Amino acid sequence: MDPLNESIANETSKNEDISKTKGRGRGYLIKRMSQRLSIEKSENLSSSPILPTQNIKNNVMVHNQDLVNKSCFQDYEYDYEKPVRSTYIPPEPNENDESIYEDGISSGIHFEKFNDIEVKVNGKNIPEPIESFETLNNVSEKLMENIKKCNFLKPTPIQKYSIPIILSGIDLMATAQTGSGKTVAYVLPIVQKLLMDPQILVKDSLHSEPQVVIMAPTRELAVQIKMVVLKLTRGTGISSFVCYGGTLVSHQKDKILKGCHILVATPGRLNEFVQHGFITFSSVRFFVLDEVDRMLDIDSKPDIDKILDHFSMPSVMNRQTIMLSATLPDATQHLAKYYLNKNYLFLAVGIISSASKDIKQNFYMVNRFNKREILCNILKKGSVGTIVFVKQKWTADFLATYLCEKHFPSTSIHGDRLQDQREIALNDFRNGKMNVLVATTVASRGLDIKCVNHVINYDMPQEIEEYVQRIGRTGRLGNQGIATSLFDPDEDYLLIDPIIKTLASANQEIPKWLLQLGREAKFNDVKDDFDKFGGSDIRILSGSVDECEEW
Repeated sequence: MDPLNESIANETSKNEDISKTKGRGRGYLIKRMSQRLSIEKSENLSSSPILPTQNIKNNVMVHNQDLVNKSCFQDYEYDYEKPVRSTYIPPEPNENDESIYEDGISSGIHFEKFNDIEVKVNGKNIPEPIESFETLNNVSEKLMENIKKCNFLKPTPIQKYSIPIILSGIDLMATAQTGSGKTVAYVLPIVQKLLMDPQILVKDSLHSEPQVVIMAPTRELAVQIKMVVLKLTRGTGISSFVCYGGTLVSHQKDKILKGCHILVATPGRLNEFVQHGFITFSSVRFFVLDEVDRMLDIDSKPDIDKILDHFSMPSVMNRQTIMLSATLPDATQHLAKYYLNKNYLFLAVGIISSASKDIKQNFYMVNRFNKREILCNILKKGSVGTIVFVKQKWTADFLATYLCEKHFPSTSIHGDRLQDQREIALNDFRNGKMNVLVATTVASRGLDIKCVNHVINYDMPQEIEEYVQRIGRTGRLGNQGIATSLFDPDEDYLLIDPIIKTLASANQEIPKWLLQLGREAKFNDVKDDFDKFGGSDIRILSGSVDECEEW
């Protein structure tokens, strides 16, 4: 029997302890309890206190509350005949379709201002930055053709410095503002090194060994990174694949076993394939953590550790490790440095964890009773290309429905929607079928959507890093954008200090009422030390880095 199928069969064995079943949703648990109940009734056994009882009149299962509390699903009827695991197979992009190059964001009127951004590189043996893609050495004709098709006319600051660093083989931890071209900054040099030094792709009928592993925190970002890889590798012979949850496992397994040079993945699905031996890492040459602060948070770090501690993963001395994010607090750096060669380079473009100056940031002081009215008044001035961020998943669905009733075509995206629903919602927004996308944090990281003109924080996030990431969905690559936030002092008081600093660092006007709240919170000087917001290379503080160069 197939190891993966055997594992599934073991999970559903008759003698399993349902309360200890892992990796299954609530529908599965209810189905198993129902089956056991039928068996026990036929044997005239009394029902277990953790088993459901049945309402015969309505044919609705009534569940033990302890078990319900272990589930994150709402209480509704399930179709027990449906398969537990997802059967969704995402459409494959056509590599021969020239239209794949049309969905990128073109540089805006402020693109040239990128050259005025301060850049700091800390570490030893720092290579010289590049001024144009044409100055790169040993670039294949096909790769250069793909660069031109992507309309990459001039490298951004993060690309100027990251590309030569990665080509030199040195580990890198880098941060730059949202919308500054970080994905291309690492994908392009990795592709070039694979072409300069081709190695045999190791695979057989039981497993495959990717040469590059790129990890992302969300499915949507993983798919987007795969599209960047596809654009740059088209016609080069380099193969790539993306694996993420919410899709048919057997389909992705078959694709994995065909082998690929570059694997883009989310942590959960990658660990599933690694656990069953379908993927090993002996051939890994490059390991990338995109949005590293999110990847190393308390929820995701155990999954990352399983991958990096796998017996087949090459040591830090035998692989090149790259980590990037727009927000890079000191706590993340302390965790990340253990995955890097000790002589890694630290690259900071602009003020760490700051918002782009191309984003006009507006604030309204609200309370929970007038939020919807203010939101509608804002959307009446123009709703096309608007992302509205909320905290709760149910709020996303409710608000999208409410806005549709108010004649603002809207859809929603969040973690409880099926993967095909998430992709349909995102495509409807991208294609202009829907004016408004109501989203939770799944849409706040890295997404590059051409049509985003306005970001609205209906609910403020809990952390300033999340605020910076959210508003960074607009104002990308020198284009101008607008971010509007509904600020409730009773709910969002912990953000008063960080928001004032963020506005000051971006040279934005600070509302008088926000300054007053800051003074009441004993905030003294908004300009004091704001340029250090988000921290800097932690090795400078400890004296463990010898060189710091500024351009």
